[in-house]
This record gives sequence, structure tokens and C-alpha cells, in this order.
Amino acid sequence: MTPSPLPPWPSRAPTRGAIRLRAVLETDAAMAQELSTDPYIPHIGTLPAHADRAEAHAWVQRQQGRHAEGSGFSFAMEEASTGKAVGHCGLWLRELGTGLATAGYAVVPSARGRGYAAEALTALTEFGWTVPGLERIALYIEPWNAASIRTAERAGYGFEELLPAYQVIAGEPRDMLLYSATREAPPRDRTSGEDEESASTGK
Repeated sequence: MTPSPLPPWPSRAPTRGAIRLRAVLETDAAMAQELSTDPYIPHIGTLPAHADRAEAHAWVQRQQGRHAEGSGFSFAMEEASTGKAVGHCGLWLRELGTGLATAGYAVVPSARGRGYAAEALTALTEFGWTVPGLERIALYIEPWNAASIRTAERAGYGFEELLPAYQVIAGEPRDMLLYSATREAPPRDRTSGEDEESASTGK
């Protein structure tokens, strides 16, 4: 097997507040099924809408292979106190050679309104700065998604520009807001309060 071109999996789970990031497990299929009930999430990743158990397990297996294939780090969000999976986030590193990564995140509907997305994004970003050569992390958010914009801002990301018709979602070209964080300006600790829920690129 060809070794992954990425750094090894973190020896310590990235954690912020109530949220810990860990590898995606087979038992996370139930979390994936709940995510698939969101009307938007299936359009920005590979999780089918209203996934059945087989489809959810297939999605889990895809996430488990992301690091080995060199795509990036795919994490389950879990409540640090209970170990319950409450969402998914990823740091995607296909463009690591240029110093760039993209991030995505999604919280299951039953766990929203608790600030988990911002905590997960902050933990993910702090982990990102341990990756050699990574200088900038980008988020792509649709302009209507005010909740995800708040998540990005609470995790310390700043607005850069509007990208007209930048990404095809549900068969239509959509405008995207580009938010970013840089190694020189790491995220501020602004994760208190409610935010949510899903944004940017999924897998």
C-alpha cells in the first residue's frame, strides 16, 4: 500500500470546549443517517439524502479512507463528556502543496444550537496549524447561510470575497462567500453562544 502523503493521524484528539474530534467509526453510521435528513447536506458531499443503513455505512467507509488516499483528515465530532457523535468535519488537503486547505463541518439536527460547530471548527483549525506547509484554510459558504457565517466568524475566520457562481450545488451554480484563516492569524476564542450548522465542502 502506498503511504499517505499526509502527516500521520494526530496522537491527541483535537479538542475545544465540549467537542472532541476523532476518527470516524463504524458506529457513526447512525450519526450519518441523521445528517442525511438535513435537506442541504447531501448536496455538498457524498452522503445520500435519507441514507439507509447500507448507504450510511458506505459513507463511513469513505471517510475512513480519506487520510490514506491523501484527501485529508475526516473527523467525527463527539461530545467529550459522553462520547456521542454529534456531527462531522474535515480538513481537506488536496492543495497542501500550495499551502492551502479547505474545511467543512456539519452538526446533526438534534445537537444544534449548542455552539458545537464553532468549537469543532476551532479545534480543526488549531490542528491544521500542526500540518507542515499549511498556511491558509478556506471556507466556502452560501450567502443565505447566516448560521454558518456566524460559525465561521466565531471560529476566527474572516470574510475575503464573494465568488459569483463558484460552485455547482443541486445542479445549479451558486454564489459563495469565501472566508479564511491564516497561520499568522490563528482563530480567536469566540466559540461561546449559538451558531450552526453546516458549511462549505463535504466528502
